[in-house]
Amino acid sequence: MDLTDNFTLEELCRTSKPYDNTPNESQVEALRALAENVLQPLRNLYGKPINVNSGFRSAKVNKAVGGSTTSQHLRGEAADLNCENNKKLYELILYNLEYDQLINEHDYSWIHVSFTTRRNNRNQRLTT
Repeated sequence: MDLTDNFTLEELCRTSKPYDNTPNESQVEALRALAENVLQPLRNLYGKPINVNSGFRSAKVNKAVGGSTTSQHLRGEAADLNCENNKKLYELILYNLEYDQLINEHDYSWIHVSFTTRRNNRNQRLTT
């Protein structure tokens, strides 16, 4: 199912773990909001494909990857992204888009970004 021109539900739910990773209706809507408000505008700004390393995670998948029990991935509100220039992705999000959390993971090894419709987005920046 296409969420936007360049992002599908399937790619935002892909996992290498042997567990069901099917989102419910509210999680699909959260993924759609993430794709429409962050991922697709980011793709348009960047002008090249962006890889989604991790999007939605079921509780079993999240536990298997060592995710936090309060991770926004569980609600379909977050994605971990990767491309040939992760620092540029980070800066494009930082200066152009609304987000809840933006995390520079391990010196730009990947970028975590989240977006929520449950409350105001915090525009919180973190580094791990």
